[in-house]
Amino acid sequence: MRECAAKVSDVSTPASVLDDVRSLAARYRGQPEKVIQVVREAQALSNNGAPLDVARVIGEEMGVPVSKIYDIATFYSFLSVKPRGKNIIRICRSAPSHARGCQEVIDAFKKILGIELGETTLDGKFTLETCECLGICHLSPSVMINKTVHGHLSPEKVPALLNKY
Repeated sequence: MRECAAKVSDVSTPASVLDDVRSLAARYRGQPEKVIQVVREAQALSNNGAPLDVARVIGEEMGVPVSKIYDIATFYSFLSVKPRGKNIIRICRSAPSHARGCQEVIDAFKKILGIELGETTLDGKFTLETCECLGICHLSPSVMINKTVHGHLSPEKVPALLNKY
């Protein structure tokens, strides 16, 4: 997969997606407490990310400063300000995971996908990230791909796991 790897460039969100985000955010006008929910939903509409143009639309429609939208999208690890792949791989990097070999698992994902942490394959299929804790130390080293957890990983198990996606 090395040949399909690259950082996703900062591209504009298609107008049709911005229209969908506008409709979504307009439903929550005057409800700033719903910003996180709106960003999460908008992220699903805009290729798993909420880039600046998406954040601006949300802010305009909800009456919330774009800086607050950006703060939220950059603070929470499950949100992003850049487009991400169809399959988001989050590797737990907690202390128990490190003790059980998560770095070798991370290295295996990087080598097979041909990307570094925080990058997306050129084909848009995978984004590779780490997170602080998945709350499943008994399964470490572990990853969450989209919403599915996979535990007791080793570098040798990574190719078969990726083939499922």
